[in-house]
Amino acid sequence: MGFFKAYDMRGTFAADFDLDTVYKVGRALPKVVKGNRWLVGRDCRTTSDAVHDALVKGLAEAGAEVSDLGLCTTPMVYYFTAADGFDGSVMITASHNPPSDNGLKVSKATALPVGYANGLNEVERLVGGMQAKAGGPLPPVKELPDALSRYVAWQKGRCGDFSGLRFAVDCSNGMSSLFAREMFPGAVLLNDTPDGTFPNHSPNPLKSDAREQIAKAVREKRLDCGVIFDGDADRAMFVDEKGEFVQPDYLVPIVARATLGHLTTQLPNHHKIIHDVRTSRGAIETLREDGFEPVMVPVGHAFAKPILRECGALCGGELAGHYYFSEFFGCDSGLLAATRILSEVAKAKTAGKTFSEMMKPIVSRYANSGELNFRVEDKDAAIARVLAAAAKLARETGRSEMDGYRLEFDEGWISVRKSNTEPYLRLLVECRTKDMLEKWVKILSEAIEAK
Repeated sequence: MGFFKAYDMRGTFAADFDLDTVYKVGRALPKVVKGNRWLVGRDCRTTSDAVHDALVKGLAEAGAEVSDLGLCTTPMVYYFTAADGFDGSVMITASHNPPSDNGLKVSKATALPVGYANGLNEVERLVGGMQAKAGGPLPPVKELPDALSRYVAWQKGRCGDFSGLRFAVDCSNGMSSLFAREMFPGAVLLNDTPDGTFPNHSPNPLKSDAREQIAKAVREKRLDCGVIFDGDADRAMFVDEKGEFVQPDYLVPIVARATLGHLTTQLPNHHKIIHDVRTSRGAIETLREDGFEPVMVPVGHAFAKPILRECGALCGGELAGHYYFSEFFGCDSGLLAATRILSEVAKAKTAGKTFSEMMKPIVSRYANSGELNFRVEDKDAAIARVLAAAAKLARETGRSEMDGYRLEFDEGWISVRKSNTEPYLRLLVECRTKDMLEKWVKILSEAIEAK
């Protein structure tokens, strides 16, 4: 896959892109995203400083006035883009990708995302026609004074009370290290020094080996739970008091309950909650039982954020651990999600329930495979085989084709879709029983891998 992706630009540095590519992107962006006031931030990856300089040179040569957030989280860039009225912004990060990767996340005014369908395609076209190379001194940039303290103050103003919890926070040697001590006083902190080589584990908490440290800490210290952030801190994930991973889509109703409880003014559509096409039926049913109206959206922030704004939803979340908030300009914030979830775990503890007991009414309804990844050359042919095999499993009761296929049956549902960021075909299966789940996964996996 190339540097230009559905949601952002991302790849292996010096293989998928280089500094000249970044410089050209900087020159192209103000032509595509109109306006001259630009904000740039970066993560701690070893190539981020060089990428920053090349990008700023390109933006300045295109006539942009650049303000610099320096080292920051991706949600900090979203926040200041909207709060301070910038015309556009770029976060230099490869999020949860390996240390060898880097990339650029672009937003326009009010922190609306710029994806391939609404601008990055044009940036790619302009970059392809440029001959210029990066060079010369770094042009002057403005700094945002007191950015971190302003951001932390905003987040603290929206925190629930989790003072009675004993928990661990794993920063993954990423950007949540900037605020972990101040936002989580008394927590057991792991890997809270920024290090772009990610020496202790992958910056992707969806990988089970990345969660081993925090799971061990929770079990050994008999903590109530653990929070783990990804590299750029736009995602937060949890392990319960047993160190067991809590699949992020199960937490969408928890985030919704906590966020509704923090409303200071009534919103016209505060009952609407967005969720992606991979969300557990157990979570969707719980949302309805809680009085919310679930709104299904395609996978990815470039799709979720505009839909959240269009339908006026209160908040929402994804299987990948992104949680979106109307009060956060419709953007995702790992920190806001973490504090909201912690406040609900604290309420449960006060009521005599553990985290896993709080989650049981949602988690125990169905057996869920989690997202399964397959490397296949002809993805369209593989999807056709899955649909043919699924037709023999049970009677179809509903179908969504907004992002791949989600097929509904009385006995469960399946999702099959092409990844927008990695070279995978992704399958997810949920059934009423574990035996049925194993049977369906076996049949559908064999269909994908059939020659």
